Amino acid sequence: MNSVARDVEDNMKVSARDMKLIQLVQYGLPLCSHPYKEIGKHIDMDEQEVIDRLKKMQESGVIKRMGVVVRHRKLGYRANAMVVWNIPDDQVKETGKKISQFEFVTLCYRRPRQLPQWPYNLFSMIHGSDRDAVTENIHELARQCGLQDVNYEILFSKRCFKQRGAIYHPGDSSGRD
Repeated sequence: MNSVARDVEDNMKVSARDMKLIQLVQYGLPLCSHPYKEIGKHIDMDEQEVIDRLKKMQESGVIKRMGVVVRHRKLGYRANAMVVWNIPDDQVKETGKKISQFEFVTLCYRRPRQLPQWPYNLFSMIHGSDRDAVTENIHELARQCGLQDVNYEILFSKRCFKQRGAIYHPGDSSGRD
């Protein structure tokens, strides 16, 4: 069962029109003065209904959040690194919350270890103007979270092949140009 279907079961009934709405907004909003009105044209909803349906799906947890995918390199952030941490299992939740509080941390999540080759279970993405700034932020994060003695690796990105938000309800996005 996919994550949208699971959320639907757990939180609210989602109509076929709601699924189409999700399908349309997950690819991004149109760049115009009334994006919700433009989206509504494709699914026979007026602007206010689109806004209300999205709000209801957010309140029920079907949609966790709506955000912007920022092309960080175009804004001058030339370096980023995934920091992988080997955190004791009973401390991952607390440590993840601490790391997530830092403004320069853009992602933080837990993943299972892949022993014996990969002991890391907490991942955080950090962006900065250059490698030195990113490294400095990582060391500051480790110091403030008491992680200086924790095994971690810094994996700097070398090339970006793709960057976009997640797609949860695949489908033809050509219904909106």
